[in-house]
Amino acid sequence: MSTEQIPADAQLPAPEIVEVSDGIFAYIQHDGSWCLNNPAFVAAADQVIAIDACATERRTRLFQEAIAHISEQPVRTLVNTHAHLDHTFGNYLFSEDAVIVGHANCRAEILHDAPELPARARQMFPSVDWGDVEVVAPSLTFEERLSLYAGRLELQLIYVSPAHTNTDVIVWLPERKVVIAGDIVFHKGTPFALMGSVAGWLDALERVRALGAETIIPGHGPVAGPEVLDDVADYLRFVQQAAQAGAEAGATPLEVARDLDLGRFAEWTDSERIVGNLHRAYSELRNEPRGANIDTATAFAQMLDYNGGQPLRCLA
Repeated sequence: MSTEQIPADAQLPAPEIVEVSDGIFAYIQHDGSWCLNNPAFVAAADQVIAIDACATERRTRLFQEAIAHISEQPVRTLVNTHAHLDHTFGNYLFSEDAVIVGHANCRAEILHDAPELPARARQMFPSVDWGDVEVVAPSLTFEERLSLYAGRLELQLIYVSPAHTNTDVIVWLPERKVVIAGDIVFHKGTPFALMGSVAGWLDALERVRALGAETIIPGHGPVAGPEVLDDVADYLRFVQQAAQAGAEAGATPLEVARDLDLGRFAEWTDSERIVGNLHRAYSELRNEPRGANIDTATAFAQMLDYNGGQPLRCLA
C-alpha cells in the first residue's frame, strides 16, 4: 500500500536544485511521490527554457523563484512533457510571458479535461492546497519531433507514447548527453501505466536507451544514470508477468495485486499503482490497442481499496 500516512505537520526536505551539466538544472521535489514531480530548466544567455511546471500554485511559484535565483533571464518557453496535472497545473503562472509547448495530444487532453480537472484533483487529493489554479494548455504543438534552442544548445523534443500516457515527450540534449525524461522514468517510485501502455512504455525505454544518455532527469525521484532504465523496465515486465499469470487463473487485477509479492519494488513509493498497472496489462492481453480507453474510475477505486480504503498519499 501507499507509504504510511504522514502527520499534517511533517516536513519534507526542501526542493533541491541540481546542476547536471553547465546551465542545465533539475528541480528535485522530494520525496517524488504523488504530485511531487521534477521540473527542469536550461539557462542560456538570452532566455530560460523550463520543462514542466508543478502541481500547485505554491510549488510552481517556488520553482519560479529557484529559476530567478539562477538566472536573470526570463522564461520564454515552457515545455510540457505530458498532460498530467502535476506537470501542467502551474502552466498558467508561466503563460503571460512564455510560449507553452507540448505534443498535440497533450493540448487536446488538457482542453478536453479542463472543465473537470480542478474538482477532480480536489476529490482525489483532498488534503492538497492547490491554490487558484487556471488550466492552461500548450499553445504550440508538434507531432513527432521539435528542436528548441537555448543559445546554441539544442533541445530535441521527442514523442515516445503511448507509454506513461498517450502524451509523453522526452527532452534530449545530445551535446550534453542529458535526457529530461518526464514520467517515462520514475526513480525509486512506482511507474504508472494506467493511462498509457505497459508494452509501449517498454518500447519507449528502448528509444531512450538508444540515445546514449549519460544523465537522466526523471519525472519523479533523484537524478540518475542510464541504469535507471533497467529498473523501470524490470518493473514493467514484472507487471506483464503478473497479469499473464492472473489472467490464466481467472483472477481480477485487484485479486492479483492483493496476492502479489512485490519483492524489491515494495520499497518504492506509491506501490498501490500496481492495481492500475495490472488493469492496463489486462487490456493489452485482450489485444486492445495500446493506450486504448479503459475504465480508469474503477481502477482508481480499486487502488484505494488496495490502499486499505485510505486516500492516496499526496504531500504536494
